[in-house]
Amino acid sequence: MRIHNLYVDANGETHFRDIEVAWVEERNFSKLSARLPATGIIFRETSADYDLDWHPAPRRQYIINLDGGVKITASDGESRVIGAGEVLLVEDTSGKGHLSKSVGGKLRRSIFVPID
Repeated sequence: MRIHNLYVDANGETHFRDIEVAWVEERNFSKLSARLPATGIIFRETSADYDLDWHPAPRRQYIINLDGGVKITASDGESRVIGAGEVLLVEDTSGKGHLSKSVGGKLRRSIFVPID
């Protein structure tokens, strides 16, 4: 399972990398990761026409898209479309941040899981 990770380097530039979930247990036809820390859960509904300018993430958090997608552009120019069912870990809480834009003119429902 892949997690998109948006992080900031020492120069304040944002970049993407992929994180592979490490499986630590198998049972009942399932693979499980280690239990990860979290400090809450936030439900979000984003309008179908949003187009946010450069902004850093408000906190380190996982974003899980339930439906709809988002186009995220890092300050290094790389863009990714994060679709329904995909997970993004945002860690660019300083520096220039990233752009966020709706995809396909669709409402997006997502879950934020803060980890700080």
